[in-house]
Amino acid sequence: MTKLLEQAFNEAQKLSVHLQDELAHQLLEDIHNELKWQETLANPNIDLGIFQEMAQAALIEDEKGETEEKGFGEE
Repeated sequence: MTKLLEQAFNEAQKLSVHLQDELAHQLLEDIHNELKWQETLANPNIDLGIFQEMAQAALIEDEKGETEEKGFGEE
């Protein structure tokens, strides 16, 4: 475990049980999503062109002003 992650866990221990559980759920979901993402990108049969198309579409939407600025994780 890295020192930074250890520090985060130490700080989390100061929170209420409810907040600790919420953080744990978020962390587990992030870990699960990261592992799925890594598995997807490691697949030699993946068509990376779809990612390029999605990125290009997102840039076009942004240029047209059809996007909305939000913070990380905001819906």
